Amino acid sequence: MKRELIDMLCRKSFQFSEEAVFKLVSGRMSNYYVNCKPTTLHPRGMFLVGHLLFEHLRDESVSAVGGLTFGADPVAMAASFASELGGRPIKAFSIRKTQKDHGIVRWVEGDIQPGERVAIVDDVATTGGSTITAIERARAEGLDVVRAVVLVDRQEGGLDAIRGRVAEASAIVTRDELLARWREIHR
Repeated sequence: MKRELIDMLCRKSFQFSEEAVFKLVSGRMSNYYVNCKPTTLHPRGMFLVGHLLFEHLRDESVSAVGGLTFGADPVAMAASFASELGGRPIKAFSIRKTQKDHGIVRWVEGDIQPGERVAIVDDVATTGGSTITAIERARAEGLDVVRAVVLVDRQEGGLDAIRGRVAEASAIVTRDELLARWREIHR
């Protein structure tokens, strides 16, 4: 499944240029860009992401998985769906980018209660900023963040920064794996 996901990411989500032509959220220029949404919102991509992430979380004692909207949403929902199929249901939740100012004011949306052990997910980690924001907001809502998983680690320090907030942090796919496969495909 991982090989198929890497192939799909290379076809739909990964772009490479010999020159640094891609502007990142940080403002820095890069010679590659990863936009996971064409993969995570594709039926087969959702299937692969969900099952691979569920395998990462199967033995963890987490009751829910979620992260900062919008990048984490399809990843968390796919994992939740796969967990039900796998016989060990894990709920999904979403963390807002801006706090709701009406009704019940909160950062986290979903069927989740303070004290629950959760995993934070994200689609891509460069600096880890979005994932760290999600961890902080989840903790502000009383959730016990015990794990973080990113779909693609750009290997630029993000995973190490995340580990500064939660010890158990990992990636399903790395930049090196994507680049190696991309080069095989484009020979």
